[in-house]
Order: sequence, then C-alpha cells, then structure tokens
Amino acid sequence: MTAATASPAAPAVTAAPARLRVPWVVAGFGAVAVAVVVGVAVGPVRIPPGDVVRELLSHVPFLGVESPLSPRDAAIVTQLRLPRVVLALLVGAMLSSAGAAYQGVFRNPLADPYLLGAGAGAGLAVTVVFVATSSTSGSDQLVPLAAFIGALAAVSLAYAIGRSAGGIAVVTLVLAGVAITSFLTAVQAYLLQSNSDQLREVYTWILGRLTVASWTEVALVLPYFVVATAALLLHRRVLDVLAVGEDEASTLGLPVGRTRLTIVAAASLATAAAVAVSGLIGFVGIIVPHTIRMISGASFRVVLPLSVLFGGAFLVLADLVGRMIIEPAELPIGVVTAFLGAPFFLVILRRSTRVGP
Repeated sequence: MTAATASPAAPAVTAAPARLRVPWVVAGFGAVAVAVVVGVAVGPVRIPPGDVVRELLSHVPFLGVESPLSPRDAAIVTQLRLPRVVLALLVGAMLSSAGAAYQGVFRNPLADPYLLGAGAGAGLAVTVVFVATSSTSGSDQLVPLAAFIGALAAVSLAYAIGRSAGGIAVVTLVLAGVAITSFLTAVQAYLLQSNSDQLREVYTWILGRLTVASWTEVALVLPYFVVATAALLLHRRVLDVLAVGEDEASTLGLPVGRTRLTIVAAASLATAAAVAVSGLIGFVGIIVPHTIRMISGASFRVVLPLSVLFGGAFLVLADLVGRMIIEPAELPIGVVTAFLGAPFFLVILRRSTRVGP
C-alpha cells in the first residue's frame, strides 16, 4: 500500500494533445490476450496455451469450436483459473486508471489511488470486521462490503475536510488525505494491538489477495468497473485541460471544482471496488500510467485508455509471478507489486525532483 505524500506543487508533465494510435491499442489488447492465456495455462496442472485458446473459443456462440480438454481440465480453466484472471484484469484496470486520473487531477506525478485515504479507510473497516466477528465465514461475507464502504467514507471525509478548510485547492485536499490516512491508520494499529489474535487475518488481507476469486466476485465488481471506467474515459480530454493549471482551465470555461469532484468520485469508486475484492495492492496506479506516459506521451487521451488495458495485463502477470515463485504456496500479490513498484517509485521521485521548481 502506498500513498503519495510528496509536494503536490510539483508541476505536471505536459505535452501537446496526442491521438490514440491504432498500434498502441492493438498492443494493449494483445497484452491482455497474452496475459489471459498465460494466466490460465500456468499452474499446478499445466495446460497447453493452444488448448486454452480453443477452450475459451468454444464458449463463444456461433464459432463452432470444440473444446480439446477433458471435463476436469475444462473445469480447472473455467471455474478456477479464468475467474481469477478476469478479476485481476478488472482490478488492475481500475487501480491503473484511478492512479492516472489522480495524477491528472492533482497534477502530481506521485499520486496514486490511495492518496485521499481509500486504503486506510478500507483497512480500518476490515480490521473492525475481523475484531468484531468471531466466525471466519461471517467475516468473509462482510469484508468486501466493509472495505468498499470504508474506502468511500475515508475519501468523502478527506474531501469534505479539504473543502471546508480551504475550498478546492489541490494542496488542501492532499493534506486532508494525508491527515485522514494517518488518523485511520493509528486507529487500526490500536485495534490490532488490542486484538492480536486477528493480526494474521488482517495482514493477509492488507497484502492483497486473489486466492478467493470466483465468478461471484467478478459479477460483484463488474458494474463498478463499467461505471467508473466510462466516467474517467469521458473526462480524459478534461484532464489535459486541467494539466495546464486551475486558473488557465477556469479561463477556458472549465468548472474546475465540479470537474475535479466528478473525476475524484469516479476514481475513488474504482479504487473502493478493487479494494473490496482484492485487498490493498499498491503501486499499480504508479507503475502502469508512468510507463505508458514515458512511451506514448503525457496526454490523457492516450494514457487513460492504455492504462485500462495494460493495467489489467500487468496485474494478471504479477499474480502469476506470485503463484509460481514459491510453489506450492503463494506470495501475496501486494508483495510482488511492491517489489516492482518501490524501485520504480524512487525513479519517478528522482525525475520529478529534477523537474521541480
């Protein structure tokens, strides 16, 4: 879990608006396709990638493709591995696009989806559930809902405090998010210190997990993915306008306060939905958007759509690494993304310092 606390005064990297080129879109969908096939094929029972493709195509109407797999292998593909891969696609896409949106709204290259306290709010809510619920099955049913509500409540509180303390200034909102994160984390630490028996369950959730993925979780998160992603993509041109500065955007006729609230709400909804089904997975919202920005330019017309595609593919492959690296056990996916993201974060921090005022 990360929270960008660097000075929000750091200027955003701006560039002339770019168009979303066909090769980039093809590369994005290609990355998703490769990640899906590899993610489904690799596991304790190895299934040839060609057979995986034919099995998946056999479920597409009117193609007439027959599955080459036995009933057991087909069940492994469709009931065990494919739901986990699809859930990783959705979570990765939401965290990546939310990170890109936060970086645009706050004009801060170090912003991530947990900037306004979503991670701390979800963590505290989940801790309360584990402490208050003695039954493991009961807590498993309440954890996603608690995480979702806690994440949205923390962001709403940070936004309300920031707005009451200093209007809609970026600095005020970020400082409010830092304060809320610190306070909620302190309360969570107190609860864990007083209820040490729940430490294992809480930290297992905090490190991120896709081990309990099923089609139920996919169906649960899919509507939020559609709504939040559509809202962010519809505002990708607006983010380019915000990148020039609040005063300039207002001069151009953009209602800065209402626009920022809409984008933050959509990004926070995506983050809360992702956290609810996967726990806290850090650095996805930093690694993917920045990699795309370095390759394709800074325009959000390009960064946001490609973040959705490559963010999903990235998390599927990160989850695959976690499944394979210490077989037959699994390394939490949050640990994998932290190993990759921490050095990347330091590189971005150094680059942003060099271009600072």
